[in-house]
Amino acid sequence: MKNSNKLIISQFSKCRIFAILLISMFLIQISCTKELNVLNPNDPSIVLNVTNESGLTKYATGVVYINGFSNGANWLGDSYFSLPRGYSEIMAEVLHGGSASDNQVNTIGAPLTITFPTGNPAGKVLTNPSPQVQIIRAFNNRASSGAGNNPLLYQWLMMYALNNGCNDVLALVDKVTYSGEEATKKNVFRAWCNFWKGYAYSQIGTLYYAGLKNNVSGELSNQFVSYKDIIAESNKFYKEAITNLAAATNAGVYSSTIKALIPSVCQVGKGLAPDKDMWIRNINTLLARNILLNKLAPFVNGVSGGTINKSVMDVMSTQDWTDVKTYTTTGIKQTDYVFTGRAPVQNSFFTPTGGSCNANASGSNTGTTLKVSERITQDFNPQDLRYIKNFDTSSRAPLFSGSGINATTKQSLIAQSTALVGVVTLGSKTALVLEIYIAGTYEENELMLGEANIYLGSIGNGITSINNVRTFQGAGLADIVTGSLTKDQALAELVRERRVALMLRGLSYFDMRRWGWSYSIANGGGRYNCVVYDGLTKYTNATIDYGYMDYWDVPGDETELNKPSATSFAVKNPNF
Repeated sequence: MKNSNKLIISQFSKCRIFAILLISMFLIQISCTKELNVLNPNDPSIVLNVTNESGLTKYATGVVYINGFSNGANWLGDSYFSLPRGYSEIMAEVLHGGSASDNQVNTIGAPLTITFPTGNPAGKVLTNPSPQVQIIRAFNNRASSGAGNNPLLYQWLMMYALNNGCNDVLALVDKVTYSGEEATKKNVFRAWCNFWKGYAYSQIGTLYYAGLKNNVSGELSNQFVSYKDIIAESNKFYKEAITNLAAATNAGVYSSTIKALIPSVCQVGKGLAPDKDMWIRNINTLLARNILLNKLAPFVNGVSGGTINKSVMDVMSTQDWTDVKTYTTTGIKQTDYVFTGRAPVQNSFFTPTGGSCNANASGSNTGTTLKVSERITQDFNPQDLRYIKNFDTSSRAPLFSGSGINATTKQSLIAQSTALVGVVTLGSKTALVLEIYIAGTYEENELMLGEANIYLGSIGNGITSINNVRTFQGAGLADIVTGSLTKDQALAELVRERRVALMLRGLSYFDMRRWGWSYSIANGGGRYNCVVYDGLTKYTNATIDYGYMDYWDVPGDETELNKPSATSFAVKNPNF
């Protein structure tokens, strides 16, 4: 895997990330659908040759699904949903990187220490010789990227590729010819681009300490701004997409245009083309996400409201919770369609065997690239059908012990050959079985609403949201009785449900960060009462001190070739 990685990254390393987009992003043809039959979406000659609605449709589809989610992804896995999303799941101890050293998967999620406070071995401390911050700083450079060892590169690279491709399409909307009614078609194309620009900026601003605003095709900038400014940019484009959708007044033309933009392989299950109202509700969910994931709501050791020191995030205010509730009240419904990906046998933007962290963790833990952590399975109720149907509960064998201090696990995710009936399917390597959620979902929206209600004093309504999600995913559990729990007890249920219901969707790390767990114990963080192994012995009361960097530094691939201006925001997180 590293050899192919070196080839790709060596091409990337010749120029700054934005300039990469002008020379090295190539769309492939998906022969089964012939929907992405465009060669190079960033080649000026190709742009000039996009002169009609058909060409613009292929181009607009390609810059999202190929530039954003496929190109540049030939490392550990083969899409945006494998390694970039996988890092979030690894850091949150939903997954482990096992013994593989590629792309720092076995070190990026290793905590500072694991302590056994009671029993045998009482007081034993396992210490990580290579803390995450040390790894990030040591390998954040072009040379390490060329060797496939810089985890900071990938999300930055792909999301700016997505953003720049959308800039190209926006520049073409008024220049091409259309058949039939034009106004609605133009507004759908604009909504498409503004939505995905909002998504790209959200992905950048939620992970990196600083970013770049780039809203003109091919334009370069060295004026870095804070992650808060990048999130504000995301919100701006999401809201612009809503404005575009309101102006797309011809329902029939809207429907045909949006269906043409989404690859047909994705238009099954929850991935059918959304109507205008559904799409707006999708956006409202993502606006709520931007607030929730980028502010602190400490919940450490079962207690809410603690203090986290050395965090760059503000604490959620009553107004923030009110805003989250407002957005999620008008967010994704159970019956809404959302943006998804499916993997056929060949000719798609990701593969069924390596295109998602789900697939890379599916199968016996001795043979999978990524391994299921004991710290996620401990959050399941043992009677939960999501656990019983998705995990190997028959043998619990073998015990896998990776090279990290926390990588020992007996858990294996079943590689389903067909989708489960009535229960959410978590793992598979079979074509078209997994429904990979790209953006927001009903479950995320409902749990954000539930958390907001708990913090705003409506604990019963918050518990109802948890029950709704369990029913929706087929958990088969009796409802939690509303009105019988304290705020912290309700939050404990909410936290467990978010980790279980939203696992493998790229949100897990950002949850543990805002709850305070990712910060060092000395700064008020850490995770308590954890299931861990010491050799062959299982313990349930360990304390884990993570000490992660909350927002990552800007990738060295960018800053080494695009030196920040004298007035730029800092490109390194000053708290670490």
